[in-house]
Amino acid sequence: MAITFFATKISDLCLGKPPLRSLPATATIADAVFALKKSGDIYVSIWSCDRSAHDDDDKDYEVVTKCCCCRCVGKICMVDVIVFLCNDYKNLLNPSDALQSNVLDLLLANNVKAAQIRHLEPNSSLLEAIDCILEGAQNLVIPIYTNSTTCIRKNQLNKPSDTLHDSNQEFCWLTQEDVVRFFLNSIGVFSPIPTFTIDVLDIIDKSILTVHYDDPAISMLPLIKCSLMEQTSIGVINKDNHLIGEISPCTLACCDETAAAAIATLSAGDLMAYIDYTGPLDDLVNLVKIRLQERNLNAMLDLMDDYYNPLSSSSLCCSSDEEFGSSKNGCVGRFYPGRRSEAIICHPWNSLMAVMVQMIALRVSYAWVVQQDYTLVGIVTFVEILKQFRRMAGTRINKLIL
Repeated sequence: MAITFFATKISDLCLGKPPLRSLPATATIADAVFALKKSGDIYVSIWSCDRSAHDDDDKDYEVVTKCCCCRCVGKICMVDVIVFLCNDYKNLLNPSDALQSNVLDLLLANNVKAAQIRHLEPNSSLLEAIDCILEGAQNLVIPIYTNSTTCIRKNQLNKPSDTLHDSNQEFCWLTQEDVVRFFLNSIGVFSPIPTFTIDVLDIIDKSILTVHYDDPAISMLPLIKCSLMEQTSIGVINKDNHLIGEISPCTLACCDETAAAAIATLSAGDLMAYIDYTGPLDDLVNLVKIRLQERNLNAMLDLMDDYYNPLSSSSLCCSSDEEFGSSKNGCVGRFYPGRRSEAIICHPWNSLMAVMVQMIALRVSYAWVVQQDYTLVGIVTFVEILKQFRRMAGTRINKLIL
């Protein structure tokens, strides 16, 4: 039965998935920022086509309806933008100019690898999808084939008049979470493995990213890049190796680009408080502004004033609380269910199923493993969980061959 399960077509996982939205590779970083805020999505996909599926005069966030010559070449979230601004002092000096750079410049500067995106056909097996993820793919781009007259008519109406398409093809993408959720829904197939503890199964990763509470936040820039690449998080610890919090790309992705100013000026502990889901306290905002003035980062200071002054006519804030989220300081950042203030933890003696349920319920791709006194042991990730299921698939297949 397990062999049949792994032969499942990934089109079964695509049911109900919304069409992927995108920006062309000719867009600027500012276009990507606008698209992220307008859509409310965590990521925007970047596509390269022989003929763009978007009107060059319309930088709006569009549903991907492309011809077969188009390829997704990467994805961008707000963390990428924040890292890009912090990575070069020139960008902090002139953030507005930096945001006019091409999106491909950001992907190159942040060393975002094209291997993070893999194209697969709907008839590919679940096993193929898992292998792609274990090879480093974060998102699997799957074409949605439909002959629906309604969909064709809709695509024709939405199509720019000067753009021709070879097909009315849309795409969706699958994530690690989608695959793990699919396993959880069919967990009985793998009994009794899900009842074993994560310690016994040896899926606790000891190679973790940590930073001390008092360390400068700017010093952890390489860790932010790494955590985004590996879809994990950075644990904030004290001198006794007790986990006191985290700085998660998931949380940073829900902020706006002014979080770059906080990274450039605050300690890791203060940054953790700054990006808390309730929004930064006035004292922290003022501290960031003072330090920006001290370092002559006036353009970044102006950008912060645009965000934190709700009366500013040049503000890029949302027009309503429902669209982007706001607070007493104006438009501090975007608010999602995934934006939280506390690290998600589990214990070595928890079962695999319990950890999977917790991660899926809280929409995270990892959980910190701690002892009873919060001494940090390691981390469990979707990748480690999928490795466990992949080993099971390999064992069952080998037995079948023998």
